[in-house]
Amino acid sequence: MKGLYSIGIYIASIIIKGVALFNIKLKQGVDGRKNTFSKLENSIKPKDKTFWFHCASLGEYEQGLPVFEALKAKHPDHKIVLSFFSPSGYELRKNAKITDVVVYLPLDTRTNAKRFLDLVHPDYIIFVKYEIWPNLLLEIKKRKLKAILISAYFRKNQSFFRWYGSFMTSSLFAFNHIFTQDENSKLLLESIDYKNVSVSGDTRFDRVSNQLKTDNSVSFIEDFKAKNLCIVFGSTWPEDDKLYIDFVNTYSNQNLKFIIAPHNIKANYTASLKSQLKVKTICFSDMTDKTLIDYDVFLLDTIGYLSKVYSYADIAYVGGGAGSTGLHNILEPAVFGMPILIGKNYDKFPEAKALVALGGVISVENASEFKTTINKLLKNKTGIETRGSINFNYIKKNKGAVIQILDYIRI
Repeated sequence: MKGLYSIGIYIASIIIKGVALFNIKLKQGVDGRKNTFSKLENSIKPKDKTFWFHCASLGEYEQGLPVFEALKAKHPDHKIVLSFFSPSGYELRKNAKITDVVVYLPLDTRTNAKRFLDLVHPDYIIFVKYEIWPNLLLEIKKRKLKAILISAYFRKNQSFFRWYGSFMTSSLFAFNHIFTQDENSKLLLESIDYKNVSVSGDTRFDRVSNQLKTDNSVSFIEDFKAKNLCIVFGSTWPEDDKLYIDFVNTYSNQNLKFIIAPHNIKANYTASLKSQLKVKTICFSDMTDKTLIDYDVFLLDTIGYLSKVYSYADIAYVGGGAGSTGLHNILEPAVFGMPILIGKNYDKFPEAKALVALGGVISVENASEFKTTINKLLKNKTGIETRGSINFNYIKKNKGAVIQILDYIRI
């Protein structure tokens, strides 16, 4: 199985390089990996003490950040190496302040694994959620390096728990400890005789709780919203747009404002989205010298504001669940205590399943259902407050994973 895997990685690397000629995102990854080893050689010296943090993409980075920050504060003499597999994570956090060097993780060959670890020589390794690279992890185990996996979430149909997954399963034993999000993940690990496991919960609860400690004011949003009610549509995709656009275009109450923060902020997409809106719409990119209160919709065609903008919402819709791209982070608005609407595809997201069951999150299947649900909420202020309290209390109840993880780590 090990040989087949290595052959598969080699074939995949050739295919990726070919497809990258026609795909900008893949090309970023291919080009970025060419620089990984030289960046490490220039940034990390043989005598440096280092921590290595690895994340698949941006979501996992945000998930692990409270742990990363705490370790950095506790051990300021250690250099931080941060690696990503996905270009979307790397490109947005390649200048992260917490790090000394940010790189693409090289493809998972035995040669790359040895060279990477030789250059980084980490005192401690933290992987976030589900990035499992067998050749790399088996080399970590061989060198007896300290490594943990945090906020892990496993499902029964994954290869680790199937008859054909022995090679993948063995790589999990490179981790000295695995901190899972839930009890079911712990039981699955124990079913393969992995014993060093604890249920710590999801570090994202700590991450979003910290948002309440920051200054979330955004002056242009204050000017836009004024004293009106506000619905924020966060990280939306075209499938999500189909649910809410008709409602936005036909709602006649002047005391309601809409903020749309699409996942894709490329000019052609935001222009298309704006053309579908039949009410007065202003974009972030065009707001200079405009009286923002005069507009019904604020189109946030920029990045970096959404987590703060949620603090202005009375109701939020979080995108990704209407299609197949994957539901985005519902915990970001939940911490501000508001009802949240999502699309119908949320089964792979435990926090969404839990909050739908509790009543703080409402799943809608189509535009008609969206319209009916929003209208009911807007007519029931007490209902808005009740559902919002459910979400806030859920965050409060589930935070604390960072303390448990830090208590385990010994340098």
